[in-house]
Amino acid sequence: MEEIKDIIEKFRQKRNWDKFDSEANLAKSIVVESAELLEHFQWSENNFDKKAVSYEIADVLIYALTLCYHMNIDPKELIKEKLEDVAKRYPEK
Repeated sequence: MEEIKDIIEKFRQKRNWDKFDSEANLAKSIVVESAELLEHFQWSENNFDKKAVSYEIADVLIYALTLCYHMNIDPKELIKEKLEDVAKRYPEK
């Protein structure tokens, strides 16, 4: 995860995009990119460009990870914690 964090942060810093980072702006960007992902399935669930969909997934992940880093949240620990919480509410069958 540290390697991904460094790649994302350096990429954004080189373009001076980090100056726009706020919790609200990053959350809005996640929603915008999620909508772009959903758009690929708007008229057909079975006929989509896998590469284009993959790129939209990457955009969502990049913004979500950037928000984690901005808020000093470890995404790996967050995911583990969330899955533990969900497991309590939805035990194995």
